[in-house]
Amino acid sequence: MLYSLLETFSFMDSVVYRGVVSFFTAFVLVVLSGGRVIAFLKAHQGKGQPIREDGPKSHLETKKGTPTMGGLMILGGSILSVLLWCDLTNLYVAGALFVYVSFALVGFVDDYGKVKKNSTTSLSGRLRLLIEFSIALMVTGLVVYGTHDEIRFGLSIPYFKDLMINLCWFYVPFAMFVIVGTANSVNLSDGLDGLAGGLCVIAFLVFAVFAYAAGSDLSPFLTIVPIVGVEELAVFCGAVVGGCVGFLWFNAPPAKVFMGDTGSLALGGLLGSVAVMTKHEIILAIVGGIFVMEALSDIIQVFWYRRTGRRVFRMAPIHHHFEQLGWKETTVVLRFWIVALLLGLAGLLSLQVVGG
Repeated sequence: MLYSLLETFSFMDSVVYRGVVSFFTAFVLVVLSGGRVIAFLKAHQGKGQPIREDGPKSHLETKKGTPTMGGLMILGGSILSVLLWCDLTNLYVAGALFVYVSFALVGFVDDYGKVKKNSTTSLSGRLRLLIEFSIALMVTGLVVYGTHDEIRFGLSIPYFKDLMINLCWFYVPFAMFVIVGTANSVNLSDGLDGLAGGLCVIAFLVFAVFAYAAGSDLSPFLTIVPIVGVEELAVFCGAVVGGCVGFLWFNAPPAKVFMGDTGSLALGGLLGSVAVMTKHEIILAIVGGIFVMEALSDIIQVFWYRRTGRRVFRMAPIHHHFEQLGWKETTVVLRFWIVALLLGLAGLLSLQVVGG
């Protein structure tokens, strides 16, 4: 939108400039509108987000009545910023927007059902996964179509310049799994005030760097797969980071609003899609290590309980396990942020300088 009007100016060619401006645009929009959005959600949700009866007892006391669907704040601010500052004709931007909005709609329907029924469940797991994999198939097809033949079905190995494994058509279901798996992993991490939002800030900042490096003139000199046009995703990531930081203004303990599936599914689906578009699927497992840990703890807990009737963790996902060990909520959140920051730095170390 605004990008099209101002692209004649030389500064608009700078991805870094537009990325920074998109961050501040989204941040300001969320902070300025947040109070009214929260008031609207409170007025229309009655009892707010249903709290798990089998969860930590403190949550029943401190979080009851808090409205959900706060992800709408992130989506509103970041999407408007993207429309203003991104090149909307870019294939990767179009695909990212499609995923972002589609997963948000799935989350919104789930959140709406929970609030209306006053239940912690709404959409059936199978139906939700079917919709999510359908969305992932469409965006994966778009990415495969738009990617150069030599790397179209390639899985890049981090820390090496030209090492790729050709998965052939197996790449399609693999990429779909990355997108859906990331969406649900981020969703599982959204259980403590500020946790998912802070983790997403770190992850999207790292992938903004990867997107910029992969599409810029620097790519021949770095251990990264060059992909024409993917640098525009750095501007998109900047907008999402701004939206998440603005949301944390209201989600900091004690939270005035919860992200809900509306936000967590959208952010997770987008993060997985950006990893696929930049050919950094393996790096995602490192940078998003906390998300992986959250998902694995839940899978292990369910599997082991069904097999033996006993639990591996005191409660899953694993952030609740640490709460049950006596850690305060803010302690869990801050320590998870620290670990995520270290993992993000470990991921960035894959960008080593090599000869052009």
